[in-house]
Amino acid sequence: MDISVIIPLYNEVDSLPELLQWITHVMAENLFTYEIILIDDGSNDGSWPLIENIADQDFHVKGVRFRRNYGKSAALHTGFEESKGEVVITMDADLQDSPEEIPILYKMVRDQGFDLVSGWKKKRFDPFTKTVPSKLYNATASYVTGIKLHDFNCGLKAYRQDVVKSIEVYGEMHRYIPYMAKQAGFSKIGEVPVQHQARKYGVTKFGLSRFIFGYLDLMSISFISRFGKRPMHLFGTLGSLMFVFGFFAVTWLGGYKVYNLAHGILIERITQSPYFYLALTSMILGTQLFLAGFLGELISRSAAERNQYLIDKKVNL
Repeated sequence: MDISVIIPLYNEVDSLPELLQWITHVMAENLFTYEIILIDDGSNDGSWPLIENIADQDFHVKGVRFRRNYGKSAALHTGFEESKGEVVITMDADLQDSPEEIPILYKMVRDQGFDLVSGWKKKRFDPFTKTVPSKLYNATASYVTGIKLHDFNCGLKAYRQDVVKSIEVYGEMHRYIPYMAKQAGFSKIGEVPVQHQARKYGVTKFGLSRFIFGYLDLMSISFISRFGKRPMHLFGTLGSLMFVFGFFAVTWLGGYKVYNLAHGILIERITQSPYFYLALTSMILGTQLFLAGFLGELISRSAAERNQYLIDKKVNL
């Protein structure tokens, strides 16, 4: 099978018929073998009965329904597990992503050897309140991850099959699938400008809060990818530095006091100096950070996936 199209959706009953008809037309025009996997994320507007009806008439259409709304990451994870196509393409169900981009994305993965290709909504039909925060967010994400993409949050992406089978999307981490793929060893990541269309039906499911949560998720995934299996490297280093700083500061204060007493110079008691308490606090925090790293190391070494690695190829084994 050439292509698996994964479409997460939540209350998109109005747009689904037009979207599926459009995808079917593109696939037939390009002679692709394909499947369309619709992940109903707990819709309550009649989306699921429509999916069931369409799936009965078209064997290309498959559907999965969640009992409640779990979020886009859960929907994509489920779609990735069910996909069988050589190239996996994700897109939103609100008709803002154009199926006409599918052949380009497919060729970039299939013929040009990209592991992942992300769409870039270069010209957007969104209000000012969304475009400006989005640019700031994408610039930050690009700097932190080291991946030069203009639009991390674009729903229109294409993947090689082994990419989606090698990563685990959870929480709200769908925004950082390119970074997760990079950390898994799939480094050939591309970008292509795609057509963005104004929403035709319904209302957006995302508000400005996604940018706040997006930054928190970015910090979280960056920490986990770098120190998830070696927490002592971070907490132990910071703890040791803080403890050593505090220890030498207390030593210096004590030595300074002894020196002045030896020369008959009266100065305030060490405990009256604010520097003493800053140094003591530094030693306490350093000890706590070191212990946090030690406990994290114990937990990491007990994890079931501690020795799970992605193997690319084998020979004579």
